[in-house]
Amino acid sequence: MDKLKKILLIFAGFICVAIGTIGVVMPLVPTTPFLLLAALCFAKGSERFHAWFTGLPLYKKHLEGFATTRSMTIKTKLAILIPVTVMLFIIGLLSGSLHLRIFITFLLTIKYIYFIFGIKTTK
Repeated sequence: MDKLKKILLIFAGFICVAIGTIGVVMPLVPTTPFLLLAALCFAKGSERFHAWFTGLPLYKKHLEGFATTRSMTIKTKLAILIPVTVMLFIIGLLSGSLHLRIFITFLLTIKYIYFIFGIKTTK
């Protein structure tokens, strides 16, 4: 079972890398969250794939600073926050469910609090 779990984590890591790579060229697809998830999957699944992933230019450009200093530039923060906020806002507008709207509002509030106070901003 442990081997199956590692294989699934590696597979999920590659899926996240693919989606993150698509996000580099498509404005509404967020890059950084998928690359963070890929890094987590590879770290838990395989040291070899984790070393490969952390050597990629994609990782170095979008995540290395965050991974080493736990900080992001304002541009990176906005690149993560704006597309997700827009998508959730549209879902909330199109939804007739009050419970879903409350949940989305709560989710966005927590996310903004975390990005403003939990992640240091660098220049």
